[in-house]
Amino acid sequence: MSRLLDVSTSFVSSILHPFAGVFVRGIGARPEARVRLYEFEGCPFCRKVREMLTTLDLDAAIFPCPKGGTRFRGEVAKHGKRQFPFLIDPNTGEEMFESDTIVQYLADRYGDGKVPLSLRMGPLTVVTGSVGSLLRYPKGTRARPSRQPEGPLELYSYEGSPYCRIVREALSELELPYVLHNVGRGSPRRAEFVALSGKMQVPYLVDPNTGTAMFESADIVAYLDKTYAL
Repeated sequence: MSRLLDVSTSFVSSILHPFAGVFVRGIGARPEARVRLYEFEGCPFCRKVREMLTTLDLDAAIFPCPKGGTRFRGEVAKHGKRQFPFLIDPNTGEEMFESDTIVQYLADRYGDGKVPLSLRMGPLTVVTGSVGSLLRYPKGTRARPSRQPEGPLELYSYEGSPYCRIVREALSELELPYVLHNVGRGSPRRAEFVALSGKMQVPYLVDPNTGTAMFESADIVAYLDKTYAL
């Protein structure tokens, strides 16, 4: 896929969920430990959960489970079924499937209890998310052989950014676990992020395994392929 087409389809996918996963609102209690999310790009139900994470300014440990993946799908199957998204909250011991259940749980536990309108429109939310996924298919949906990093990578991102989506798709395909740092618009942590990176721009990838830190989605994807793809 050409760079122009790649970016254009990612923009359209974002527009299908206008304002979702962009702005921070309704922040509540902060978890001591990061929630753990098993998911994959291209799944409209997983997208809903990631949008809620951005809304609540929550970090998460992400374990990509693309189709054909062998690294983390088995862990989810141990909990009774191979279905995504799947959330584990080590702060409460709660474990759950079903995107609507997860979104409401996050709103109640770490927000003000309110779910944004864009995430409670029932079938319409799923349909628009599905159309966005079809525009990008098969990006982020199928596993590619990769070398597993010693430790998780770190991605500074927010769900509504079309450039961040391109990077998340690569991380998903390569089954690379990562810490998702959400810095949506209105995030109180943006100043901290700028102090770390030097400017307010996402995506920003930090790979503690190699000491690499970088901006620009195209450069990040090229780095991931060179470093971890087999």
